[in-house]
Amino acid sequence: MEHKNGKLYLVSTPIGNLKDITFRAVEILESVTLIAAEDTRHSKVLLSHFNITTPLISYFEHNEFSRIPKLMDHLKGGNDLAVITDAGTPGISDPAYRLVREAIALSITVESLPGPSAFLAGLTSSGLPTDRFIFEGFLPPKKGRKKRMLSVENEEATLIYYESPSRLLRTLKQLKEALGDRPAVVARELTKLHEEIKRGTLSELFTYFDKKKARGECVILVGKNDENVYF
Repeated sequence: MEHKNGKLYLVSTPIGNLKDITFRAVEILESVTLIAAEDTRHSKVLLSHFNITTPLISYFEHNEFSRIPKLMDHLKGGNDLAVITDAGTPGISDPAYRLVREAIALSITVESLPGPSAFLAGLTSSGLPTDRFIFEGFLPPKKGRKKRMLSVENEEATLIYYESPSRLLRTLKQLKEALGDRPAVVARELTKLHEEIKRGTLSELFTYFDKKKARGECVILVGKNDENVYF
């Protein structure tokens, strides 16, 4: 009898509002024999809300290389595995892609369950052009920030960055210096009670958040260097 590997599921989870989870996501999380989570303590809250009792194992940036062999053994043993992040789609600004790459190398089936994503929610509600966009993720915390910004200076696309509230002002200031005072949007606390989508130029956004301290993870969206795009 031919041995059959388990299946690797990438399961998107809510970025704030728990009602944004899909029926299929709940079904898969209930049916697999193990869930690999970025932060097991955080994920227990989500699973408890939906009465899901599947065992959890941690899988994050600092243990990924030691954890991958164990997770591959689980899959090679014929057991299904679901991967979730703290919020949103696995593989976006987290190390899930390394797990996917290893699974592909071992001919293990990978299946993605689409769902919430902070940068897509921010983009579609921003009012900036959506025909072409570049997702830059998190900028380096120290060195290399300006170089990264300048690398997309001439791209005819909406630029998208993730940023923490503590570095928001610094990033808005540096983006203006590197790219000019372009139209931009800061979307924060998306789908949550205190969701805010603030539009303006980079300098206007800096002034606004200099007076009103931002809370929660932020998505920064920067428009093309085009005088016809404005708010």
